[in-house]
Amino acid sequence: MTSLKSPRIQSVDALRGFAIVAILLLHNLEHFDYYFLPTGLPAWLVSLDKTIWDTMFFLFAGKAYGIFALLFGLTFYIQQHNQELKGKDFRARFAWRLVLLYGFGMINSSFYQGDILTIYAILGFTLIPVAKLNTKTVLFIAVILILQPYEWIKVLSAIIHPQQAIPNPASWEYFGKMGEYIPKSSFLDTVYGNLANGKPAVYLWTWEAGRVFQTPALFMFGMLLGRTQKFVKSPENNRFWTKALIYSLILFIPLYFVSKNVTSQSITNTALFRSLELITKSWTNFAFLVFLVSGFVLLYENTNLRNALDKFSVLGRMSMSNYVMQSILGSCIYYGFGLGLYQYTGATYSLLIGLMLMIIQWSFCKYWQKDHRYGVLEGVWHKLTWIGTSR
Repeated sequence: MTSLKSPRIQSVDALRGFAIVAILLLHNLEHFDYYFLPTGLPAWLVSLDKTIWDTMFFLFAGKAYGIFALLFGLTFYIQQHNQELKGKDFRARFAWRLVLLYGFGMINSSFYQGDILTIYAILGFTLIPVAKLNTKTVLFIAVILILQPYEWIKVLSAIIHPQQAIPNPASWEYFGKMGEYIPKSSFLDTVYGNLANGKPAVYLWTWEAGRVFQTPALFMFGMLLGRTQKFVKSPENNRFWTKALIYSLILFIPLYFVSKNVTSQSITNTALFRSLELITKSWTNFAFLVFLVSGFVLLYENTNLRNALDKFSVLGRMSMSNYVMQSILGSCIYYGFGLGLYQYTGATYSLLIGLMLMIIQWSFCKYWQKDHRYGVLEGVWHKLTWIGTSR
């Protein structure tokens, strides 16, 4: 196993930083989950807004979080392996680490209800029972999960009972209540709304969007990438990532075509349509996620590009701090208790704000890392993880 300071792990930090930037830009376009189209904009700006929105969501929606999940599993493997070398079992300590992560996630949820830290904290427990299983068994489980098995059961049910009536997704009711607190000027009302209404909305949406199956699968794939040392620089791994790039693109093209043609007009059975739409969208995002990751890894091997891509590693080494920081800054910029810019910013202006926040975060991370080994929250997480032990 490579050390944590190896160049290949540096590439993982860069990939994680790339993901955190993508998440930051998407969150800004979404006004941190409060979708609102400003009125009175000139036609050219409306057109530009649509182009930016469509492009950014095509590239990163459902993929940036996937990269995060993949690297979450990889990090678990590294920590587990390091403890195994010392003759220790990391699983109980990892469970405690997940409890701590849930706490950080609840703090983040106070500002931004779409928080993923609590989701990862809950679903992260799926890594514990598979940690000691052999590679083929873990791969089999991950593949089954990524195929969205529950949705296929619903597909079968919809075919057998084509006239069945299905309700709207339960999360819609909760998301519909956001207007009662996000635009308002009270910070405390926003915090309460995010926790009391926002968390149920996000938990329900996670289930409805198939993330309860997809996310653990990505955790396991990441763990296997670590176990098989795919982030170690070698000709063999270069061939692996090249094949992953080609095969993922070959899969993505027909999947994307199918996903765009699975419509309520072409499939009038509502239950069948919803399940097939979810399955094709999930598979399409996964294929493009693999394309992004493999492409990034291969580009990182290019000496001429490595220095540029390494800029992302500054952000990647403090990914959790940056994730929480962007929630705090974003809510203060867009929500009613802050500047309330959701009313005035379309995708173009929001993207520019996101890029400005990226520069601010990068500058802070660069400054912090001069004198600190860990990021702000990463250091707290590390100390609390190993509390009561000498390691």
